[in-house]
Amino acid sequence: MPQTKAAKKSQRQTAKRTQRNRAVKARIRTAVRKLRLAVSESREADAQLAYREAVSLLDKAREKGVLHANNVSRRKSRLTRLVNTLDESRDEADAAGE
Repeated sequence: MPQTKAAKKSQRQTAKRTQRNRAVKARIRTAVRKLRLAVSESREADAQLAYREAVSLLDKAREKGVLHANNVSRRKSRLTRLVNTLDESRDEADAAGE
């Protein structure tokens, strides 16, 4: 248990920040899950919307200091590659249909 006033305040601040950070991370996980589902079901329009939302949330988390900049960059890169697989499969289908 904290003894000093400063230690008690620090404990309160940490609890508040932890709760806020968990909420931000949960929203990111949900957005990424929606994106992966849209890609797996080959719903390109939904995937593009989910991608924009996920990238936006990741950028906000970086600005708030919830996630490290390199972590955000890595995640965005992986999501971009995932969305680009839809574009490649569409291009291949167009080429086969010609």
